[in-house]
Amino acid sequence: MDYLGTIIEESLSDTSLLRKIIVRRTTRETVTGRHRTPWLKQWTLHEIEIPGADADRIAIQISRALDYSRQSAWYADYKNKEFHYIIFKDKIFKISRSDKVGYMQAKQYGISLGIPEYQVDFSPQVEV
Repeated sequence: MDYLGTIIEESLSDTSLLRKIIVRRTTRETVTGRHRTPWLKQWTLHEIEIPGADADRIAIQISRALDYSRQSAWYADYKNKEFHYIIFKDKIFKISRSDKVGYMQAKQYGISLGIPEYQVDFSPQVEV
């Protein structure tokens, strides 16, 4: 089963990764103080589709490509009805969609990196 998710282009140190995955749609969002990325004027959000067979491999590639050079943490995620991948620079969570503890651990990890709580609002609710 394929996965759907989002990756922010500005979060990547190597954007060539985007040419290796399916980008379904791209939108842009103006950065405000709430985003906590004052060095950027916008976020380019790519809605992505990941084939189920490639999910583990792509998660590793995304993890390696996330840019933490500005003392700022990023994550990307994708999910299907069964699993949710939440990907940080040095840690990948593959969470069963019914695992509330796993979601809480991913959220706490993101907050510990300095990501605003509202941005790590992961939910076990199935919306794919």
